[in-house]
Amino acid sequence: MPILKVEHVKKSFGSLDVLKDISFELNAGEVLSIIGPSGSGKSTLLRCITQLETVDGGTVQVDGKDLVVPGCSPVKYSPAKTLREIRLSTGLVFQNFNLFPHLTVLQNLCLSPVRVLGETREKARDIGRALLKRMGLEGKEMSYPCELSGGQQQRVAIARALAMNPKVLFFDEPTSALDPELTGEVLKIIKQLAEEKMTMVIVTHEMAFARDVADKVVFMDGGVIVEQGTPDYVFNQSGNERLASFLSRFANA
Repeated sequence: MPILKVEHVKKSFGSLDVLKDISFELNAGEVLSIIGPSGSGKSTLLRCITQLETVDGGTVQVDGKDLVVPGCSPVKYSPAKTLREIRLSTGLVFQNFNLFPHLTVLQNLCLSPVRVLGETREKARDIGRALLKRMGLEGKEMSYPCELSGGQQQRVAIARALAMNPKVLFFDEPTSALDPELTGEVLKIIKQLAEEKMTMVIVTHEMAFARDVADKVVFMDGGVIVEQGTPDYVFNQSGNERLASFLSRFANA
């Protein structure tokens, strides 16, 4: 059974159809890269799956649990208990870090495990310190976000998401807010997670990274999936003209 299954998902904002009919599957341990032009619905898709937005149609299944009740029209969401279980199964790393500025790095990591998972403060601190070491951020426990570089803040945000032990980790353009020289350190961490078989869905404009790290690639445009498949197929073999036009802009950059 796929750990993530999206079928015929639709989402509109007023008269604007942002997601028109989105379907894909992802198995545990796989990485999915989602590429496409700005405004194609990529971020909205992630927000729908992680319950920051509601869907208007279709179904989403995470770790065998249904986000919405299948077969209901209009859409009916599953009971609160199920939604909480799904929420705890997913983690989302935002474009702009979204760290709490008034909390130290370690406090940012410990807050949710203590308040949501019921971990002891001592255990949460141990987990937080181990994650910071994994991110190459030893010695930054007592720093505040404003004292860190953008790349360091994004690595803290990744550590904070991992502290909740999610089964699927989502990234919404994790390097878009970074200077080019800081991008590499964040991509290196994500590649390490891929090597460790962390299940991930990554919205990115880094084409070489999307090709190299992913097991599957989805190309979205205009609220639909135009092409999907292995990285080799999407980047080298697909004959889709819209995809070729999109990729050519990066090849000529």
